[in-house]
Amino acid sequence: MIYHASTNGLIVKVRPEFMEAQSDPDENLYIWSYHVRIENEGEITVQLRERHWEITDSYGQTRRVDGEGVVGMQPIITPGDFFEYNSAASLKTPSGFMNGHYDFEDEDGNELKIKIPGFSLDSHYQTVVLQ
Repeated sequence: MIYHASTNGLIVKVRPEFMEAQSDPDENLYIWSYHVRIENEGEITVQLRERHWEITDSYGQTRRVDGEGVVGMQPIITPGDFFEYNSAASLKTPSGFMNGHYDFEDEDGNELKIKIPGFSLDSHYQTVVLQ
């Protein structure tokens, strides 16, 4: 499933995937990769400066991940262009979700807060119990 959000002419698309081979349920280790595509449908050039993630497990425990750029880069995205990258996240539970935002700067030095769509981290190890 692809999740997407649009803010100020920037579209962020995220596709998570459970990584069965890297996960170890016996050790409460569940890993997901996620592919992100950021499309600039606006009229100004922007640069990604920082990322801010909230990663929440199925117990409701949230950890924040903040840092410069993404995967060691602070890409510049011109109008009509896009940037893609892959990353990963781990949980101690078989499901959870992620959301957050990017801080961009436009060519005039204005800061832009760009929404990252919330997306679920699902694995077949999560059991659903209806009561």
